[in-house]
Amino acid sequence: ILHKWQICLSFRCDISLLFTAQTDYAPYFYDNGPNSNNGNMALLNLSEDTPKGTQIYVLNGTDPEGQPVKYGMTSEPGSKEYFRVHPKSGTVTLIEELDREAQDEIEVFVSISDGLNKVAEKVSVFVMDANDERPQFPQNMPSIVDVPENTTSGSSIYKVQAVDRDAGSGGSVTYFLQVTSGISTKFAIDHHSGVLRIKPGETLDYEKSRTHFITVVAKDGGGIYKGKQQVMSSSATLTINVIDAQDTPPVFVGTPYFGYVYEVSSPVTNSQPIDSGADGVFAINKTSGCITLKVYPAELKREIFNIKASEVSPEGKRLDFAVTTVTIRVVDLNNHPPTFFGENGPQNVFELTMYEHPPEGEFLRGLKITVNDSDQGSNAKFHLRLVGPGRMLRVVPQTVLNEAQVTVLVEDSAAMDFEKSQFLTFKLLAIEIDTPERFSATADIIIHLLDTNDNAPKFSSDFYIARIPENSPGGSSVVSVTATDPDSGLWGVVKYSIYGSGADLFLIQPDSGIIYTQPWASLDAEVKSKYNFYVKAEDSDGKYSLAEVFVTIMDLNDHSPAFNENSLEKTMVIGAPVKIEAVDEDAEEPNNVIEYSIMKSDPDDIFDMDADTGEIKLKPYIKSMDIVQNISNHKDCTWSVVVQAKDRGSPSFSTTTVVKIDITEATQLKGPLTSFLLKCRENPMQFLGLVSGVIIIMLFVTVFISTVIYVRNVKSNKILPSRRIIRRKRKPRRQDDFQQPFREECCGGKFRNEDLEIPTADNINRNNNVKGCSHRAPPSPPNAPDMPPPLPSHYRHGDREWTVPTVSASVASKTKKRSHRGKDNPVNTALVSELKLRLEQKNMANRY
Repeated sequence: ILHKWQICLSFRCDISLLFTAQTDYAPYFYDNGPNSNNGNMALLNLSEDTPKGTQIYVLNGTDPEGQPVKYGMTSEPGSKEYFRVHPKSGTVTLIEELDREAQDEIEVFVSISDGLNKVAEKVSVFVMDANDERPQFPQNMPSIVDVPENTTSGSSIYKVQAVDRDAGSGGSVTYFLQVTSGISTKFAIDHHSGVLRIKPGETLDYEKSRTHFITVVAKDGGGIYKGKQQVMSSSATLTINVIDAQDTPPVFVGTPYFGYVYEVSSPVTNSQPIDSGADGVFAINKTSGCITLKVYPAELKREIFNIKASEVSPEGKRLDFAVTTVTIRVVDLNNHPPTFFGENGPQNVFELTMYEHPPEGEFLRGLKITVNDSDQGSNAKFHLRLVGPGRMLRVVPQTVLNEAQVTVLVEDSAAMDFEKSQFLTFKLLAIEIDTPERFSATADIIIHLLDTNDNAPKFSSDFYIARIPENSPGGSSVVSVTATDPDSGLWGVVKYSIYGSGADLFLIQPDSGIIYTQPWASLDAEVKSKYNFYVKAEDSDGKYSLAEVFVTIMDLNDHSPAFNENSLEKTMVIGAPVKIEAVDEDAEEPNNVIEYSIMKSDPDDIFDMDADTGEIKLKPYIKSMDIVQNISNHKDCTWSVVVQAKDRGSPSFSTTTVVKIDITEATQLKGPLTSFLLKCRENPMQFLGLVSGVIIIMLFVTVFISTVIYVRNVKSNKILPSRRIIRRKRKPRRQDDFQQPFREECCGGKFRNEDLEIPTADNINRNNNVKGCSHRAPPSPPNAPDMPPPLPSHYRHGDREWTVPTVSASVASKTKKRSHRGKDNPVNTALVSELKLRLEQKNMANRY
């Protein structure tokens, strides 16, 4: 039973598998309608201007069992593929450009597959029109239309037709005439039919215009192209030939007519004689109107002849006619060209030797040229022209009748340069002016130039720059200068020399221009590193030019740093640095740039040093004298440091020295002044500078105060320092008072500054520095001169006056001046003035 059950179970499983295979349905597309962009692509409309690469549709379908589907697309065999589909997403992309006019419907097969079943459908894609075609005129359209001139106004003369392959408004065509601005046309065109007519009121006239050119423009009705409205057009040009009609008598063109017969002309036979009594001397061609001579010119008796022109009908009948006159004259034959002559007859080559740069305006004396034309009248009139390099020369005269002497003038002297060209060649042309033959003649003018010394030597540069090491031995080459002179011979030989304040250490070879140092020269960049001087290039005639030479002495590292002896013993306050200074006498960096370092110290490792400034500091942990004494284990706090000063040159030099540093603790004084004084211990010159600055400031303050006081005194003084007194006979009782005033009153305080009026007049004797009673006053000035001796008894008051100086001056006579205070004694007035002045000097001395 178990075995049978197993067989039955197996049978039922096979049945189940068979049932599953038979129920696998095929996938299918969604049908979303003709206006959808999603489905099976049936009845899809696509504009022909769709850009290539555009995604135009999405194929969309499903599988009833929910299996994933793939999409495909094929075309008819041999057909062009326009689309490509993505197998998974169903996106359809346009891969070729569309053209409705070439193919307006595209059939493709779209398919959908679930891996087992595949369903394919044939669909049509309709290509919609876009306005991308221009109206086209037929290729066989005539470009020339013949119209008789007597065609009536408004008549149709031609029908234009153009075809536009677009559909709708883009394919409708209207016609226009293109009118040039400012030019009217005699024609009009029907916009719809294209019929070309003569405008109403306009006529054609063969005699006025035989040809008309018109441009016909065909425009379509416009349409959408690539998203924009577009109107397209094309044009064609028609030539309207006006056919002549018999409506106007003949008209002679180009009247009046003049003819000329040269004296050697020969007669012509087989010509139709002309009418109106031509005496048989001329004949005329009935068709071309050409007049020919039938006799020799010597037989002509008159000059004026009548010519008749008649129209002839096709039947040979003469119709309208016109008459004109022709004037025929016998003239001289132009049978002689211009000819150039030299001293010995006709000549076409003229040579001359001269120096370069002749004066402008001067004529070339070595040229003797004559030109001649033996014809008569206008046949003998010709132009003279000189052709050659530049505009160096000018010919005179420029217009000649029959014969003339030719003169050549210098116009550009600078261009006639031997250094540019040693010989010059010119063409002298003589060309007839008014003759039809335009006979001409030429002659060569060859000028050999001789050189002059017209150039100065010229250096290859305006200045030369040289560098030479300072250890260069004497006679070393510095630089080579070069100057050239384009003149020839000895004038082109250049000699060199140098001069200038910086040329003492250098010399130059006169011929080569090589500059050397003097054999005894010793160069030192530390003494002088820059030299400049001038080099002179001179030719044999004294013409010269200058160039400047700049020589730089390159510094070498040839000095070792040297320590300042004053910095070998230093006192260091804890917390403040001391500075060690060394000097390197080299001239340039880096040879004179010094780096400092501590080589050794006792005790060891207690100092730090700034490599650039040379400042030495204690280690940060040393902050008191107790720490210092603990390090040294004794009360002596003088430590030694071995300091090295090393320059940065190549090779580098160094110097070492022992610096003794006395360690001390900062004083109780604090503030900027204390810090400054401590620093001054290291640099005494700084303290001296401070003292000097204070003294200078005090001097300026003193001068300022003196000036202020002096100006104030000048403004407030009412009594002049010098007073004129009238000498009178002194009385005995007054003499005692006169001799003691200064000794008793000066320091006694009787006369006070506030009780006196300070003089304001200028002190012409410069006596403001008179010593007063103070011991700090300036040195005493000279004593005032004694009073003059008593006057004689017969001397009258007022006959003579004396000037009494206040301190020191000579007695001088002055013009008499009336006193304002007649009641006061003049002598007493002078004494009071003297006392006031001395008190003022005392007060000023006490101030300063």
